[in-house]
Amino acid sequence: MDSQTSPSSQAPQPPHTFQVDLRGLVDLLSHHLYSSPKVYLRELLQNAVDAITARRAEEPDAPARVRLFAADGGLRVEDSGIGLTEADVHALLATIGRSSKRAEGLQDVRSDFLGQFGIGLLACFVVAERIRVVSRSARTPHAPPVEWTARDDGSYTVRTLPHEERPEPGTTVHLVARAGAGEWLAEPRVLALARDFGSLLPYDVRVGEEAVTDLPAPWDRSYPSPADRRVALARHCHELFGFTPLDSVELDLPVAGVRGVAYVLPSAVSPAQRAGHRVHLKGMLLTERGEQLLPDWAFFVRCVLDTDSLRPTASRESLYEDETLAAVREALGERIRSWLTALAAGDPQRLAAFLEVHHLGVKSLARHDAEMLRTMLPWLPFETTDGRLSLEEFAQRHPVVHFTRTVEEFRQVAPIASAQGIGVVNGGYTYDGELVEALPSVRPGTVVAELDADTVTAHLDTVAAADEPALSGFLAAARAKLDPLGCDVVLRAFHPLSVPALHLDDRGARHEQARAQAESQADDLWAGILGSLRGSAPRARLVLNHLNPLIRRISSLNDPELIGTATESLYGQALLMAQRPLRPADSALLNRAFMGLLEWATHGESASGEPTEEQGGH
Repeated sequence: MDSQTSPSSQAPQPPHTFQVDLRGLVDLLSHHLYSSPKVYLRELLQNAVDAITARRAEEPDAPARVRLFAADGGLRVEDSGIGLTEADVHALLATIGRSSKRAEGLQDVRSDFLGQFGIGLLACFVVAERIRVVSRSARTPHAPPVEWTARDDGSYTVRTLPHEERPEPGTTVHLVARAGAGEWLAEPRVLALARDFGSLLPYDVRVGEEAVTDLPAPWDRSYPSPADRRVALARHCHELFGFTPLDSVELDLPVAGVRGVAYVLPSAVSPAQRAGHRVHLKGMLLTERGEQLLPDWAFFVRCVLDTDSLRPTASRESLYEDETLAAVREALGERIRSWLTALAAGDPQRLAAFLEVHHLGVKSLARHDAEMLRTMLPWLPFETTDGRLSLEEFAQRHPVVHFTRTVEEFRQVAPIASAQGIGVVNGGYTYDGELVEALPSVRPGTVVAELDADTVTAHLDTVAAADEPALSGFLAAARAKLDPLGCDVVLRAFHPLSVPALHLDDRGARHEQARAQAESQADDLWAGILGSLRGSAPRARLVLNHLNPLIRRISSLNDPELIGTATESLYGQALLMAQRPLRPADSALLNRAFMGLLEWATHGESASGEPTEEQGGH
């Protein structure tokens, strides 16, 4: 038989066990799982609170206290929880990834625990080089206390202690700071972190003699009056977030196990800015950056709440995105929506103050919520030719609600449209155009129309027929000058008299201008392709005001070249008044017209007195 054995006939190898580099794992925790070393204290508080919860499940009258003592570069944490036996220590503390919450007999109360992932004391190695745990089990009161001591190199020892070392059930955790981490175990830092993480915990938690818990939560307390409640919540918001809110919104969802409050920001913020909300899980602070807690449109509030239904991620520093979170997010959004509706119905002054700052957020909501749009219609402000009005008030004044798509379009037509009695809404700001178009859906019978150049021109008076023959030469010269720019010249009579010229175009005209500009700069191939796209798009138009004295003087000129220069100047001035972006051709025209007018002016002065070069002025 061949001395070599085929792979299929080899005896199976015994299974191997993963070897864990504890120092490498601690580095992973501190640099990738946790945002800061401060989470070590949350893990200690969490273990203590869970131990008390487990004991109280079996002994409802058991003491419920946690004490933290910081001294000499170390920290001691004592709890009156269920404690551990020697077998528990070997099976639980020394096995990474296993949790005492999985111990047999505790499954029925598992939902009451804060911890879910069994990382436990391992997180303490982020700040400690040595951890010593002394514990006595409440289940086996006659068993001696047990001591577990572990170092950050992965080694540990276990031994039993005399009864007097731990007379009562519970656990004491001793931490010895690692080099450079002493500040995390100093008493002022421990007290600040304990209050931050544990202010809403249901048990008596103290650092030395200083109380950590502050119950009931501010939103659960009773106050003499609604005004007193608002003042107290405003004070709480300032302490927590650093600002005094415009208002506060109660967030009470008993079915979802959520209680808290939303504070309305006193100043406007960008809709793209992600809000950071404070979320407590069964009293323990989970995160200060709960971005996914509210709908995107509710960017004008900051929340603080406590929940027992939402799931944390592995790091316990954010929320797990699941159906429960989605349902809570929708329900919280409905609460804020109801608050706005109540303000509209009963407190218009507070609503007006809110909208003065946060109308953008409400407009964002109203785009997709017809009921909210209907409710807010009398209150949401819009820029119009009649001033700053709500759409409801504007629609009552005008049978047709005209609107522009861009701010530039509104600026160029607003003075003229207003003088002609045309009502126009500026739809160029965020969400405004969409809301104007949605107006008929919540206000039946309202006519909404986009304002274009033809509509404006049609409302302007034509020039008297008797004057037209005398103006034909002037118009021909003016049109010839602007034709290369894709712009027609029209003469009308309109108010205000102070406006000599009005530049009008629409999206079709702008698209044609962009196409023509691209064609002029392209190579032969692309120029041919772009040229084939030339259609019957409307052209921009320069509307000259025949009632304006300057236009009357220019129209009486006999010099075609001077008429052309004046027309170019009027065209450039109309573009600037409309705040339209200038193309290279427009900039060149403005420079050319300016120089032409200077030359004409200086030529006129020379002709009136000073000799020109042609006259021998050298």
